[in-house]
Amino acid sequence: MISKLPRWVEYGSFLLALVAGLVNSIGLLGFKHQSISHLSGTATLLGTSLVTSPVTDVLHLALILLSFLVGAAISGAFLQSGALKLGHNYSSLLLFEATLLVSSVYFLSNDSVNGHYLASAACGLQNALATTYSGAVIRTTHVTGIFTDLGLMLGAKLRGEPFDKRKALLFLLIISGFICGGTLGAYAFQFYKFNALFIPATICLVLAVSYSVFKAINSKKT
Repeated sequence: MISKLPRWVEYGSFLLALVAGLVNSIGLLGFKHQSISHLSGTATLLGTSLVTSPVTDVLHLALILLSFLVGAAISGAFLQSGALKLGHNYSSLLLFEATLLVSSVYFLSNDSVNGHYLASAACGLQNALATTYSGAVIRTTHVTGIFTDLGLMLGAKLRGEPFDKRKALLFLLIISGFICGGTLGAYAFQFYKFNALFIPATICLVLAVSYSVFKAINSKKT
């Protein structure tokens, strides 16, 4: 049970889910109406494209999947483990994610599919930043597993088992962040098109700076 969950984990999870919701909504509206922050739909499209679409479309979808994998691999190369710990250097990875998103704006604004791959890599990188915390699985770029975990917790509660309210709160914050990001992304895309990706890039930049300051303050206390 997450009995002593620090507030920075909750706030950070909400904001990262907000980033993913922003990127994904812009993807659905502008990237050939396909998801970017999670791969279930893209993998399904790849499967159907093998039968119904030209080779160029199949290759494009395969590269979206590969780009997400590369982004996750970058996080894995920088971090010693997927467990969420204050000592990890998340700032550099968040800065890199912001760079990927800004770069994707340039390519997408010039009708280049390279922007799709950069945005997908940014989401893969983010999703691998922190995969577990005190036994809770943390995924900030999709919410299918979060809803599943919440359902399991509710079912266990009906059997009389203890209900971890802090863990449920974390999951609800991720869900609400993802939904709010989708709303904000749809609104911003109407006015700014692909430039709307500067919003999640800026959030990543602010998170990187905030985490560095927070880490420095806490290191002085210890």
